[in-house]
Amino acid sequence: MGVVNVSPDSFSGDGTPEIEAATRRALAQLAGGADIVDVGAESTRPGHTPIDAGTELARLLPAVKAIRARAPDDTIVSVDTFKADVFRAAHAAGADMLNSIWGLDDELRAAVAELGVPVAIMHNKPVAVYEGDVVDEVMRYLDEAGTRALDAGIPRERILLDPGLGFGKLPEHNIALLAALDRLVALGFPTLLGPSRKSTIGKLIGRAVDARAFGTAAAVALAAAAGIDVVRVHDVVEMCDAVRVADAIVRGWRPAGWRETLP
Repeated sequence: MGVVNVSPDSFSGDGTPEIEAATRRALAQLAGGADIVDVGAESTRPGHTPIDAGTELARLLPAVKAIRARAPDDTIVSVDTFKADVFRAAHAAGADMLNSIWGLDDELRAAVAELGVPVAIMHNKPVAVYEGDVVDEVMRYLDEAGTRALDAGIPRERILLDPGLGFGKLPEHNIALLAALDRLVALGFPTLLGPSRKSTIGKLIGRAVDARAFGTAAAVALAAAAGIDVVRVHDVVEMCDAVRVADAIVRGWRPAGWRETLP
């Protein structure tokens, strides 16, 4: 899943409200190996200023329409929003999937069930305070969210659970979750992880946000080894390389035309 930000204040510094630039970025990610492009119009970085639905739609819909018109037919266009009305409009404009960073409230759940689309449900909280073990709390939340989605009639194979690295979590919380990805997979739903360029990686390797590809690749490879299904990344070409090597080792993947030959 490649990240396409049409907000001007993305934490990763790659956001642009200019539709042609955003569309070119999406097309480049698809050419680089992305299976999904995730389009977001509202920054969710720490300290961001919330925007209203009208502003979000004004940024989002032109981008979704342009990407849908120019991308290959089998492209999955995901929309990163937590507003039901915004998602309904984006779906009408060509979006295939919802990625919600604030779980799945009643309105979003109803919209997803009605429209018959996949959804990524992420754990988040306003303040990074956990009374008990962070992994226990996040897994309990996601398991309950997945069950509510099932009860609403959303098929299990369309429900992706995301532990929300960097959202309402301190660095040690993020590291604990990365060390417990087997527990996320064991919940029995498809899974999504967004480690790309996160501040915890920056703290570990001492690099600026635009120089965290190798640190991100380590997290991506571990995620693939743990059985995570989708990784949400900025550096698509590099992360595809990491996924392919990891998948070759742990899932038996081989490239098309693979032949067993000497070097």
